[in-house]
Amino acid sequence: MITYSLATIIVLVFVLIVSMFKVLREYERAVVFLLGRFYQVKGPGLIIIIPIIQQMVRVDLRTIVLDVPTQDLITRDNVSVKVNAVVYFRVVDPKMAINNVENYLEATSQLSQTTLRSVLGQHELDELLSARDELNKDLQGILDQHTDNWGIKVANVEIKHVDLDDSMVRALARQAEAERSRRAKVIHATGELEASAKLREAAEVLNQSPNAVQLRYMQTLTEISNDRTTTIVFPMPIDLVEKFTDVMASVKPKDEK
Repeated sequence: MITYSLATIIVLVFVLIVSMFKVLREYERAVVFLLGRFYQVKGPGLIIIIPIIQQMVRVDLRTIVLDVPTQDLITRDNVSVKVNAVVYFRVVDPKMAINNVENYLEATSQLSQTTLRSVLGQHELDELLSARDELNKDLQGILDQHTDNWGIKVANVEIKHVDLDDSMVRALARQAEAERSRRAKVIHATGELEASAKLREAAEVLNQSPNAVQLRYMQTLTEISNDRTTTIVFPMPIDLVEKFTDVMASVKPKDEK
């Protein structure tokens, strides 16, 4: 009986001694409590934890990828959209992450959801679709500021999807089509304006050299004659018509007599 009791004690002591030794990986830290009070942060490597007297909580220091669930929000221009995002953060102070918040992972997730709704709800739909970089920076700054007391560093926030209902998609398609039509008309009008300016310059040059006008007439006739056509139109100079009109006007009084 004594031998059995002694063997039991030896086994218990061995188990306690073995349980004292903990091995932490490079990315892990142990927040150690002594009789319920914070003692110190240990790790990585081999550490000793005195059973019953000390307790420890493992903390992972690697970057955590947090998928923010889809949030329903209304933009500043009263458009209902669904937005989801992803948050990258890591624990930089294990002591604060364990002592200052009950569950830092859940707390960061809830804060990300509320911040996503409040920040994006202050912007219009066009900004959500075209200015994502600025919105990501705003979200990252706000989250990092609020989680600083939890010993957490928010490295990056990325908006993944902005989903619209079918009616809004059709409205945006019509808006895009109208914008393309407007740009086409502006480009066409700009081209007409530039062409008219060039034609005016060409007319001024030709007016300074009448022989150049005749050469242009001859070039036009040459181009027409090369085509397979049965009709050739000969351009008549305007000044020739004016001279003919003057002659007719001078001859008319004589005929009347």
